[in-house]
Amino acid sequence: MAAIEVHNHSEGWLVMWLEPLGEDRWLRPDETLRVRSEYSGDEPAFSLSVLVDDDDRSAGIENVAVWIEKGDCYAEVTDRAGNLVECGHQRPEEVNRRWQSALQEAQVRAAERKAGGEATG
Repeated sequence: MAAIEVHNHSEGWLVMWLEPLGEDRWLRPDETLRVRSEYSGDEPAFSLSVLVDDDDRSAGIENVAVWIEKGDCYAEVTDRAGNLVECGHQRPEEVNRRWQSALQEAQVRAAERKAGGEATG
């Protein structure tokens, strides 16, 4: 079994992105999450990427991506007590509302493009 721990040493939020799935989990200061995979080969199971976004940083948010390089991309994420931590863990409500709004706007634009293509086709 392979495992990697992500600890938030900052004073604000740390968003851990689990890739390639694009799942987010939000860590408060001094919080730790563990990502585990059943992979037991010789190659590294995970890699880390720090994502810098000036808007996030000015809002006190840092980002790190845990890339699942080997094994099943559906790795298990747990807290220090071993409890399963799902996508969206502790995502602030204002972020959730903003993302939902952006998704709805994108769906409307996609429907409008599709309807425009059907009208000319």
